[in-house]
Amino acid sequence: MEELEAISASPGFWDDPNKARASIEKSNQLKALLEPFDQLESDAEETGILLELAAGEAEGPHRTAAYREAIDRLDKLEADYRRFELQTLLSERFDANNAYLTINAGAGGTESCDWAAMLFRMYTRFCERRGYRVDLLDMQRGDEAGIKSVSFFVAGPYAYGYMKAERGVHRLVRISPFDAAKRRHTSFAALDVVAEVDDAIEIEILDKDLRVDTYRSSGAGGQHVNKTDSAVRIVHLPTGIVVQCQAERSQHANRDKCMKMLRAKLYEYEVDKKRREMEKFYGEKGEIAWGRQIRSYVLQPYTMVKDHRTDFETGQVDAVLDGDLDGFIEAYLRSNRAS
Repeated sequence: MEELEAISASPGFWDDPNKARASIEKSNQLKALLEPFDQLESDAEETGILLELAAGEAEGPHRTAAYREAIDRLDKLEADYRRFELQTLLSERFDANNAYLTINAGAGGTESCDWAAMLFRMYTRFCERRGYRVDLLDMQRGDEAGIKSVSFFVAGPYAYGYMKAERGVHRLVRISPFDAAKRRHTSFAALDVVAEVDDAIEIEILDKDLRVDTYRSSGAGGQHVNKTDSAVRIVHLPTGIVVQCQAERSQHANRDKCMKMLRAKLYEYEVDKKRREMEKFYGEKGEIAWGRQIRSYVLQPYTMVKDHRTDFETGQVDAVLDGDLDGFIEAYLRSNRAS
């Protein structure tokens, strides 16, 4: 940590912007691990002092109030410790990295597109809770409502480590607001998560293997957006991987973001192919439909969210859809570590 801080303070640190950003990113990752530990140690010491002071008080309201404050501190200390303990489970190679997320609606038309939009909101809210930055890269809206697909970049300490727990097919059961007969519908949407990889990872991408398409951006317009073919779609022909971006005003900037996302997806693709577990990680997830889901969200006839990998469940559906995913992610990481 001290070495990285010395490097960042040295003259010429910003002569190589990419190297400088990588150094700052590594420093932030170390801070994300060390600072909570130091804070836990400090809070534990303060709580111990409060307990001693409470024990020294005479019987009465002052002693009761002192004990109540100490108990509140203990509860907070326990919660902070659980968060720190969870972070220690994130020790795989790219867990500390940023992440690219893509949500695709399954079969089911408007209902599935609406479900994909609900998932996008859920993950956006989760990221807000953790202080992560979310950059929208591309969105294809549904014909009537919702979204067919959306790609976004999540930046923050251990973003990939946490978000990888959500990779897979998500199933929704509810009374459809788009059905005049008020029948119960089952909808599916899939989330794909890949880690951002830095330039130190060697990934060969040949120009002849790429098909690059440009098109006019959709969504809110501006001086340049919607008026020029600034959006970019890149198809990697050997693997069939498709990435696209329309977030930036210039075609060059969108292409640059597409290439970064393609590098991340190709790395994940190759690692998974070697593991021969393509469905578990990236690769061909198969049909986004029944039997493939990792989690079910039931709104009718009862309310429950259940993860089929860990059996963790809760009846607080509204809280989960508002981004309260900590219980599911913790259960997955602990189960993954145990296996």
